[in-house]
Amino acid sequence: MPSDFSFDVVSKVDLNLVGECIQIAMKEIANRFDFKGSISNIEFNPKELTLTVTSDDEFKLKAVHDVLNTRLAKRGLPLKNFVPQKLESALGGTVRQQVKVQQGIPTDKAKEMIAAIKKAGLKAQAQIQADQLRVSSRSKDALQQAMAVLKGGTFGVDLQFTNYR
Repeated sequence: MPSDFSFDVVSKVDLNLVGECIQIAMKEIANRFDFKGSISNIEFNPKELTLTVTSDDEFKLKAVHDVLNTRLAKRGLPLKNFVPQKLESALGGTVRQQVKVQQGIPTDKAKEMIAAIKKAGLKAQAQIQADQLRVSSRSKDALQQAMAVLKGGTFGVDLQFTNYR
């Protein structure tokens, strides 16, 4: 029996599901009456982890975001991990917005999580490992309490718990 128990806290988005959701959203946009004659498009760059949403004006751009977010939510993808950037004017009087897909836990958020675990007074150690957080303890109860603290916190990213040992 191991002397220490641990689990990993990660924040991942399935990129294949994102691509499928974009295809479904584009089909819906092509068939909707309020988008007839509109230049609305969603492009996905999996290497840079960005979505580029383009439309005629801000109102239609917001409608495209609503369609996309609905599709992402129905597939169970965490909307917290899709961070919209500022709105830009594009050629031809259109507007464009980048949406970053956040993979992994940023270092500043991981430090907030470590501070929350320490503040709770748990006998658990947390350490940052690249884009994830490993929480370990001698007691399984302390790990369950640490998990509850992390679930109850608002860190701005969706958390998944994996690699239980």
